[in-house]
Amino acid sequence: MRTPVKSDSPIDHARRRLLHATGVSLAALACPFPLFARASAPAARSRLILLGTAGGPTPKADRSAPANAIVVDGVIYVIDCGNGVARQMVKAGLDLGATRNVFITHQHSDHNADYGNLLLLAWAGPLHSRVDTWGPPPLKEMTRLFLEMNDYDIRIRMADEGRPPLAPLIVPHELATAGVVMQDARVKVTAALVQHPPVTPAFAYRFDCPDRSIVFSGDTRPSENLVALARGADVLVHEAMYLPALDKLIATEQNASRLREHLLASHTTTEQVGRIATEAGVKTLVLSHFVPGGSPPIPDEVWRDAVTPHFKGRLIVGHDLLEI
Repeated sequence: MRTPVKSDSPIDHARRRLLHATGVSLAALACPFPLFARASAPAARSRLILLGTAGGPTPKADRSAPANAIVVDGVIYVIDCGNGVARQMVKAGLDLGATRNVFITHQHSDHNADYGNLLLLAWAGPLHSRVDTWGPPPLKEMTRLFLEMNDYDIRIRMADEGRPPLAPLIVPHELATAGVVMQDARVKVTAALVQHPPVTPAFAYRFDCPDRSIVFSGDTRPSENLVALARGADVLVHEAMYLPALDKLIATEQNASRLREHLLASHTTTEQVGRIATEAGVKTLVLSHFVPGGSPPIPDEVWRDAVTPHFKGRLIVGHDLLEI
């Protein structure tokens, strides 16, 4: 006696029509892995890595000196060269040999201490291509003097290791005014003059990448030029100064009132940072260049709580090697 055949359910009919139309086997249909994956979003072409997020020239135990990197299609653009920038790039998994442009926001030692060292150490490894550098005067003289200071080591390595001359690989460009700094197939970089007395000129930079725009404030007090530069940007990386902790820190200094006056005249408080980001209409605000820094560190929630009343967009408290 034959076993009666069950009639197909509507779901079975639908499955069989799908099999007939696509040629997919029953075994494949029974596979636990999905046959038809949802289309994924296009991969981002730009990467932003915070290499160092401390403020000020003295070394900190928990944060490295100011430095950032943007990577587009494997090409690296470095923004500021605080102490240890080359090591931070290696820790971030970046190829020093892919560095093609270096930008200095202003000539303060926490932003330029390793300008020359980055290029020398990269050249001692995988760097064999031209690097254009951009920043305020005296960038050309700084470059010349650095090469002169390291001439002995450079000549030894050229003779002993067969390396090409370093000087022709570094092409400095001094900036004195705002406007488009450079443009290649991947990014357009625009500079704005900001106020960081007594250092002048000081610049903020905007990078218009294929997939987003990223702005770096550099060191500045609240600046209308910066607001205009950052208008509608996807990401604004801005310095931040937490005044309550700063007042406590400098209270014992003999020149406390003068120091406080200087800091307020040349930097931006957390409250002001939030208002600047709101006025510019940026999508994401990233806090960096934290003042005060050092030990004990100020918790992330303190920075966040000080800014959120003044900015309702996405807020990120920056940390070394954070990729955004």
